[in-house]
Amino acid sequence: MAVLGLGYAGFGSDALEDWRQFGTGLIGLQAVERGNSLLAFRMDDRKQRIVIDRAMSEGSRFFGWEVADAASLDELAARLEQAGVEVIAEPQTLADARRVRGLISFRDPGGNRLEAFYGAEIDTAPFSPGRSISGFRTGPLGLGHAVLTVENIDPMMAFYVDVLGFGLSDYIEKPFRAYFFHVNARHHSLALIETGKNGMHHLMVELFSLDDVGQSYDVALTQQDASASRSAVTPTIS
Repeated sequence: MAVLGLGYAGFGSDALEDWRQFGTGLIGLQAVERGNSLLAFRMDDRKQRIVIDRAMSEGSRFFGWEVADAASLDELAARLEQAGVEVIAEPQTLADARRVRGLISFRDPGGNRLEAFYGAEIDTAPFSPGRSISGFRTGPLGLGHAVLTVENIDPMMAFYVDVLGFGLSDYIEKPFRAYFFHVNARHHSLALIETGKNGMHHLMVELFSLDDVGQSYDVALTQQDASASRSAVTPTIS
């Protein structure tokens, strides 16, 4: 039933063109057309990793956590239901939109929409970055990591560790509480910062080269009027 990694993430916004310029020109993602209301980005051989959806409200989000196969997905659903968590077996139409074979959805104690899936679709065409970069470190490490702000860490930590099986990598207690959780060899695929409010802090994607990060920074300096919402996706390198 083990969660393998953060497979994809999605955000609600009607500023699709702004996101396109940000994702391709600054980060180096590959934009993929998905109709008038949705913009997807590739960062490796998978058909999509990040989705911007105009039909979702501004600031809303979802996170797709990957499991190995259908049996693992069923086992996870049963474990969630045993813990009193409502689980929705999503229709094939949504699985197709997520470019996976099957998925379920549920919410953590902070109200974040989580999806668990298996069978991510692989694109036959090679990844084509939006600008010249060496590429992103994904594979068995997943998309990267997500950092959430939370009202209270304790129930969230119990959910992710005891129910979903995440491992605690590290934590700090001062000047604020922040806990970091792993599901694979990446130091953390999820972090929680106790701020008294539930929200999104950032999404990290890892580039292979420090030069690529520096070039992203140079591009960002020329785009200082970029909206704060788009800056929630932060390129970095370990």
